Amino acid sequence: MKKIAILLIMAFMALQVRAAYILIPMDESQKDHLKAYGITYWVLAGGSEAWWLLNYRGGSFAFPHNRVFEKECLTRGVSFEIIADGQFNKILEDISNPEVNMEAMKLEKAPKIAVYTPDVNAKGEKIQPWDDAVTLVLTYAEIPYETIYDTEVLHNDLVKYDWLHLHHEDFTGQYGRFYRSYNNQPWYRENQRRMEELASANGFAKVSQLKLAVVKKIKEYVIGGGFMFAMCSATDTYDIALAAEGLDICAEMYDGDPMDPNAQAKLDFNQTFAFENFQLSRNPLEYEYSTIDHSRGRNVNPEQDYFTLFDFSAKWDPVPTMLTQNHTRTVKGFMGQTTAFSKEFIKSNVLIMGENKPAKEARYIHNNYGQGFWTFYGGHDPEDYRHYVHDPETDLSLHPNSPGYRLILNNVLFPAAKKKKRKT
Repeated sequence: MKKIAILLIMAFMALQVRAAYILIPMDESQKDHLKAYGITYWVLAGGSEAWWLLNYRGGSFAFPHNRVFEKECLTRGVSFEIIADGQFNKILEDISNPEVNMEAMKLEKAPKIAVYTPDVNAKGEKIQPWDDAVTLVLTYAEIPYETIYDTEVLHNDLVKYDWLHLHHEDFTGQYGRFYRSYNNQPWYRENQRRMEELASANGFAKVSQLKLAVVKKIKEYVIGGGFMFAMCSATDTYDIALAAEGLDICAEMYDGDPMDPNAQAKLDFNQTFAFENFQLSRNPLEYEYSTIDHSRGRNVNPEQDYFTLFDFSAKWDPVPTMLTQNHTRTVKGFMGQTTAFSKEFIKSNVLIMGENKPAKEARYIHNNYGQGFWTFYGGHDPEDYRHYVHDPETDLSLHPNSPGYRLILNNVLFPAAKKKKRKT
């Protein structure tokens, strides 16, 4: 009987351990917000269930407790709390109250991630002399990803992935409009040579034609249910390329012949995701593609450059609520080739999730398209206000609580949750 009693006690204790949960708080008490996303992704990748507690302590995460998960949190320096199943159920009960703006989203699986990027050359050297905020934060958070580029996209490799990030690309075929400042630099010439070779290898006479084919493939991916996230110039140039299908909008130094003088009048805004009625920049030496980017004439003091995240109904509009989870509603602004979006050129059905209202600009926008979703985020690096060519990469160990980088990681985990499309 004594042995049976001991066994029953041990079984009861084991049950209590299994019934406990690990809560990852995402409010100001969290030591490393960015690595917390990595922990949650890792738990999902291992086949365990997890919860995203929207608007509860900054958008906290929770999953069943075990010693392995606990040790991993300690190893990665992520703050956590062990709570009994009764406590967790009470949290869920409180969240379910229709009077509170919270929701518990079940996370089902770790999304497979692709980053569209030219990556490195045969010598292992970076193709372009700047870094990408998304790959930096994925690496820091220890979230695995694979890189793809034009050839893989054209060969329909996107179907292998749940989430796609577009590196700071120029989808118009104008090489970032860096001609005036950098056309004599070896990296610029090498990039142009490689892009022309890549276009030819895929059966295109021009780089702009190659990039158009790529954006159309990505559009098909989104329509079919994919999740696409873009930053900086990969936002406006994506839409410009779609609107300019069949038109030559590149000056002679970019593709060997003049642009169509009537291209502006021929743009088809019905093809774009986010923007309409914008004007193309007709000066090929200008470091701007169009009037979409709000950088031209932008008069914002860097010390006062902040944008505000909107509050959404967690129960009725969980998608934007997930994408705006943060421990602050005010995020420090940052510049890029495409810094922000002029609100007058944003389609009426597009959801603005973050804006600098005094400057009349949107920084963070989203919508569904077909069966999928897209998100555009203005600026280059959330913790480097002005990131120049050849600047060193940001050390995210110095910014573990970055609210600007949290917005990127919200998008990374977004495909893991059950969700409904927003009605437009």
